[in-house]
Amino acid sequence: MDRLGASEAEEVVRFARNAIRDSAAHRLAALDAHPFPIYTTDAEGRITYYNRACVNFAGREPTTGVDRWCVSWKLFTTDGAELPHDQCPMALAIRQERQMRGLEAIAERPDGSQVHFIPFPTPIHDRSGALVGGVNLLLNAAYAGRAGELRTQAERCRRLARGIDDRQTRDRLCLMADDYEERANALMRN
Repeated sequence: MDRLGASEAEEVVRFARNAIRDSAAHRLAALDAHPFPIYTTDAEGRITYYNRACVNFAGREPTTGVDRWCVSWKLFTTDGAELPHDQCPMALAIRQERQMRGLEAIAERPDGSQVHFIPFPTPIHDRSGALVGGVNLLLNAAYAGRAGELRTQAERCRRLARGIDDRQTRDRLCLMADDYEERANALMRN
């Protein structure tokens, strides 16, 4: 995953964490249309909120207040071993009261299809420091990697354009950079 994708994910997680902490319903509503699957739990790991992207990601409708730790049906490690929900990255983040980064997993949908993903589980503490729950954002690892490649190409085109005096060539490189960026953004919305 590229640095831009990770920083964008971190911004969304920070936004959601603050919305939960401040009970800002208008901010939570903004997450409903967000292209990344994002969900929250209470301090016991029960799902309290999920956006529509979670349903597409998991291939199922999670049950708030009942499902725990993750919106997915089944989880596996990247080696293919079954990963119990109570040992998933979100469960670890809440139990250890620290954000978990650099992990990957595979979610299996009820139809048997699987998606390799990168989670961003982050505990939420209230203003007094007490744990109140967690927020997690899920990135499709394949899309994140491909989006990073496209953004790298866009930056190369922009660097080349800055060093070229010919206006027609410079304009063409800038158009190519914009196209690469648009394709990267479209991947991350899927």
